[in-house]
Amino acid sequence: MDYRELTFNIASKEEFHRDLLINMLSEIGFDTFEETDFGFKAYIPTSHYNKIKLKLRLVVFKEMFDFSYTEIDIPYKNWNEEWESNFEPIVVDDQCYVRATFHPARPDFKYEVVVDPKMAFGTGHHQTTSMMMQWMLSEKLNDKAVLDMGCGTGILAILAAKMEASEITAIDYDPLCYESALENKSLNNTNQIMVLCGSKEVIPNQKFDIILANINRNILLDQLDRYAEVLKTKGLLFLSGFYEETDLAMIIKKAQSLKLKYLGHKTEKNWVAAKFSKL
Repeated sequence: MDYRELTFNIASKEEFHRDLLINMLSEIGFDTFEETDFGFKAYIPTSHYNKIKLKLRLVVFKEMFDFSYTEIDIPYKNWNEEWESNFEPIVVDDQCYVRATFHPARPDFKYEVVVDPKMAFGTGHHQTTSMMMQWMLSEKLNDKAVLDMGCGTGILAILAAKMEASEITAIDYDPLCYESALENKSLNNTNQIMVLCGSKEVIPNQKFDIILANINRNILLDQLDRYAEVLKTKGLLFLSGFYEETDLAMIIKKAQSLKLKYLGHKTEKNWVAAKFSKL
């Protein structure tokens, strides 16, 4: 799959201006973002790119602050080389070591997760993923049934398996993410993970102790009712992929209407990972 790369240069010192652009881009199909010295790069599958829609959505931001962007095509074969040259191992809360297959193992850590990301989202480097992992590491997942929505590489599902969750369902609508999660499941010998391709319509009709959803605001708002249906009473729901200033209040309001109690949130660079419990 070929990708289109857009490089945004922002003539503003307000960090939330960049976040507003990223949030809008995620709503129209951009799925990967990389910070630069003067802004960020955004990536979208070439087949999903709609230049006219992009220009229409950018009009409102041009009235708020100055920015420019350039775009190029990125052949799929070059993307893996880019990942391998830039992907460094990370450590989350001194407990979990995340690496690729070409990095040395670190058996001294309590948990080790191996991912070959390719174009799928979820290496632990993005703030939303690392904050979700922090929430997970603060809980006891042993013998729990876990649902990972928008699983990307499967990194959260794999960590759940390493933490001895008994049953894990990982779902992503993107066929590339689906294949990536299957490969990473095998790499980590986490056979208790069931990987499905689809959206909320493929969520099994069963009850989950814990639901993890790291997607974006609009999809979360659309899917929250289904999460509430399949979450056990007193079960935990962790949400990320949205912003504190523009999105958190909307997420909390919708969650509360579904009897999901807001318990708190983490923030990093205005990104949020929030915790809820079903009443």
